[in-house]
Amino acid sequence: MKHLHCYIVEPINGRYNNKSENLILNTSIEDHKFVNREGIIKELPINVENNYLQVNDKVIVHHNVFRRFYDVRGKEKNSGSYFEENKYFCYDDQIFLYKRNNKWHTPPGYCFVKPIHSLNKFTEDKEEPLTGVLKHLGDDLRSFGLQDNDLIGFTPNSEYEFVIDNEKLYRVPLNSISIKYERKGPEVEYNPSWI
Repeated sequence: MKHLHCYIVEPINGRYNNKSENLILNTSIEDHKFVNREGIIKELPINVENNYLQVNDKVIVHHNVFRRFYDVRGKEKNSGSYFEENKYFCYDDQIFLYKRNNKWHTPPGYCFVKPIHSLNKFTEDKEEPLTGVLKHLGDDLRSFGLQDNDLIGFTPNSEYEFVIDNEKLYRVPLNSISIKYERKGPEVEYNPSWI
């Protein structure tokens, strides 16, 4: 079966990522941080032209796609994306990254940035604010002359945190990139120890 506008996606390893080596990290379904975001595309929508996604692409999706929640009466429910057992509807704008041939690709309009270590000795912040290294970017950003591992700055509150392949990354809209910095040499990518 195909949907008119949605992809049909199957989660990889269940709905939640709340276990680590026989240790349960979270017992509540409300916390979005432990919802699985990785899935596999099983069906393409009928009514999408110029589709850049393909069946069997691995995707990173919005946390509400696979999520369960409690309604106002306290009854546990599936998200609105639920289709049938282990299959979920997913709109194009809910897919944040896709992997094909062991390489991550970004949908148009977004990139992924890895934070760098803060060099400021007078702060407890481990990351340099609003600065990072481009890790995953599309042709739309490359057309501006930017490349992988370029050091960039972005506007406040434009970043959204992800953990992808055991790396902390921020998803940043292209129109929120404010500057490309020249590297000075001591910039070190930051990956927290909890990852």
